[in-house]
This record gives sequence, C-alpha cells and structure tokens, in this order.
Amino acid sequence: MPAFGKRSTRQLATADPQLQLLFERVVEEYDCSIITGHRGEEEQNRAVEEGKSKLRYPRGKHNALPSRAVDVGPFPLDWSNTKRFYHFAGYVQGVAKAMGIPIRWGGDWDRDYDLDDQTFNDLVHFELTESEI
Repeated sequence: MPAFGKRSTRQLATADPQLQLLFERVVEEYDCSIITGHRGEEEQNRAVEEGKSKLRYPRGKHNALPSRAVDVGPFPLDWSNTKRFYHFAGYVQGVAKAMGIPIRWGGDWDRDYDLDDQTFNDLVHFELTESEI
C-alpha cells in the first residue's frame, strides 16, 4: 500500500483537515506526492513570477493557514506525462465526491468538464470550495 514520505507528510500537515482526510484516503490506493500545502508571502509571490500561480499573496488559497489548497501529483512525478495528472485528478475528484468534500481542480477551474476551455492549467492544484456546483 502506498504511503506518504516525510516531505509529503510535512506539507499535508499545513493543509485544512478536510484536505488531509481526502489525501490520506487517496494515497491508500493511488501513490502520490504532496508538493505544496501552505505558502507564505515570499513563496507565493515567487510562484506567480515563475508562472505557477496567478494570485499574489495573500489572495491564494495556499496562503491561509491551514491552507485551503494543496498541490499534489501522482508518484513518481513526471511533469512531461500530463495524461497521468488528468487520470490522477479524476480519481481524486471521485474520492472527494464520495467523501462529501467539495473541491476544485486546477485543470477544470469552472468545473464544466470541458478541459479545453482553460486559460491556465495547474494540473497539481486542488482547492476546497464552499460547495459543489
């Protein structure tokens, strides 16, 4: 059975308890790495400068403590294999729905199931929402 390593465990500990529950369940069946949980001001603004985020501090959901967003990818991370990220996101969304945890994924921001209408793809980003659409 897959399990989180030390770095993933540390990152996940900075996230909202609902995200912790979700990804503890996901990793039971689908090996993954928690890349980022909470981001402070310097890290968030650097992510914007590097094109990894669109929101400057403190507007991002990673900036709350606990974080309302996590960046998670299938392990081992292979940034060139985007199909794995799409597959993983579908799995995460299914588990979240079954658990009653409302999330939004950075590959379908408007949650309309049209993956071609995105202007910014953040395939590792999962964030809590107020409710399901």
